[in-house]
Parts: sequence; structure tokens; C-alpha cells
Amino acid sequence: MRSVRCHRFAALDKSVKPITTPSPIRNVIRLEEIQPPCLGADDRNKVLISTRYAGVQYPDFLQAQGLYQIKPKLPYTPGMDVAGIIVDKGSDVPDDHLRIGDRVYANTALCPDGGGGTGALAELVSVSSTAVFPVPDCLHLSSVANIGRNYCAAYHSLKVIGNVGPHDLVLVDGSSGGVGMATVELAKAMGAKVIAGVSHMDKGTLPSMAGADKVLAYGRDKESHKQFKKEVKAAAAEMGHPEGASLIVDVVHGELFQSLLSCIKPLGKICLVGFAAGQSSIRPGLLLIKEAMVVGSLWGRWARENPVLFRNNMNEIFDFMSDGKIEPRADSIFPLEDSIKAFELFEANKGRGNTVVKFSSRQSKL
Repeated sequence: MRSVRCHRFAALDKSVKPITTPSPIRNVIRLEEIQPPCLGADDRNKVLISTRYAGVQYPDFLQAQGLYQIKPKLPYTPGMDVAGIIVDKGSDVPDDHLRIGDRVYANTALCPDGGGGTGALAELVSVSSTAVFPVPDCLHLSSVANIGRNYCAAYHSLKVIGNVGPHDLVLVDGSSGGVGMATVELAKAMGAKVIAGVSHMDKGTLPSMAGADKVLAYGRDKESHKQFKKEVKAAAAEMGHPEGASLIVDVVHGELFQSLLSCIKPLGKICLVGFAAGQSSIRPGLLLIKEAMVVGSLWGRWARENPVLFRNNMNEIFDFMSDGKIEPRADSIFPLEDSIKAFELFEANKGRGNTVVKFSSRQSKL
């Protein structure tokens, strides 16, 4: 079968130390023929999925550079999110849960052997049945191929940590990216007001289309960050939240964080999801004055430890899409043969929304 494979990390040398100039991502990733997986006697709780679509997002690019918090053993197949058709299953997988022929979404990060969310960019994927979720018939498989990287991360911040509801104001930065747009969509579906931050207003169209009540630019320097802080406070007051946002979802961090902290209301929460602009020190004195809580938001551990609650959350996300509260979409689709271009989007800082790799029907007769 065909599989995308990464043979070395683009930003690390052979001794796994950072290098000054990373190699182009296309120098470390390529499409290969490898031995397909099959279910054996010990795979009673697994299913085999014929892949139709697989998601590629910024963390997948970082992982191929060797800069992600989890470094898989080389060589490896990238990808956390896969959407496809079940072609085989183990004897312990009940028919009332999953059947051969079902349209499903799977998240490899939920598998005991998932390698930190890898393995999805292959024509056949073997996964634990606990990581597999039936997809409603009304949803195209391409529209669910980024649920893990984008929507699970956003919903964990909004629901599990933030307990967001109709009376809340959510501020999210990096809102033209995958997690940012998912945060806008989910927060609106939950009834909240949303201020979406982008680095430049040229990126404002996507969060506006996703339903943001206000889109503001924070720029890339301290003066722009200060102006953004003023504009957020004014917008929050106009929306009936003069004390500030109830929850801030931060995927950018860096020097922007200090301005974000000024925008939270007393006893509000800031969820740290990512560090696209690097990490900065957090001033405890300002946290004290603002009476703010800063929480790291990693959904994977919580999902593995709370499988029933996580499955309920997945069903709620699917319901939002099925009911039209969230528009199901794939913003950029690449054929498997051009899968490297999906990674290069993030290398060029042009990744927007949901990026998907489409697999051909070569496996459809299985």
C-alpha cells in the first residue's frame, strides 16, 4: 500500500540537536509503498480502515521537523486524523458498535500504540476500536478529517476547561488557523460571543465566515499588540462584557500573551493551546491583579482517561455539524500524490482552516 513516510527530522541533526537552518520539508517526507497492515489473532479489539481522507495540520508539520513535544521513532507515517471505511474488524468488536462497511472517523492519538498521533497518512490504517467513531451519513468524510487536531483541541478548551455557555465572551487568537477557526465555530454553536484575533486583517475572512462577532488584528509587534488590547476591550464593552472575556484560547502566545492577559475578566481562564509565536515568561504579579487562571489545554490525556465523556463530546461535535450549527468543510484538499504540498502550506505559514489529503479509490474494492 502507499503511505507518507518521514525518514528524518527536518530541523534536527543526526544527534537530535536543533540545526540553524531546517531542511525543506519535502527532503524528509515522501510517498512510499510499504507492507499493508492486517488484523491478526491478537487484534481482537481493532478495526482496519480503508482511508478516504486524512488531515494534515501544523502539529504534523512540527512533528516532521522534530520540534513537536512527541518525537516518533523513525521512520514513521505522519497523521493523527483519518476518515474512511471499515474493511475488517477484530472478533471482540461488537456489531452494535461498528460494522464492516461503516463510514468512520478515527483518531490515532487515542490508540495505545498510536505513536503520539501518527499513522493516518496511509491507504490502510489499523486502530483500536475505542478510537473509532461512526460518521453521520449527512457529513462528507472530508469534513471530519481534522476533528482531532482542530475540533477536539478547541472543544476541550471551551467545554472541559472553560465551561462556555450563552452568557460568555470568548477571545481566540490565530483564528484563521485550524484550531482557531474550530474555536470560533464551536463557541458560536455553544451560544457564546466571539472576538477573533488575526495577525493581519488579510486573514480575517475565514473567521468572519466561521461566525466571529468581531475580527481584530494584533499584528506582529508590541505597538500593534497594545492597539489590539484597546480594541478588544472596546469591542467587549460593546458586546455587553465590559470586564473582558470569560475565556481566552491562546494558540499564538509569544509577546502577544501580555496583551491577552489584559483582556480577561476577573476569575476568567486563559487556555494555552500552542506557541506559534514562541514561548514567553508569564508575570505572576499580573495574574494576581487580574485574578486570572492560566491552564494548559491538552485533550489527549483527558480523553484517554475519560472515554465515555470524550465520546459524548465527539457526538456533540458531530451533532453541531449535522444540525448546521457548524458548516462542515475542508478548506484545502490535496491528492495523496501531492501530500507533501499539504505540509508545505505550514512551512510557508499559509495553512488556513482544515487541510486534508484525499486518497484515491484504489482500496475501495477491499
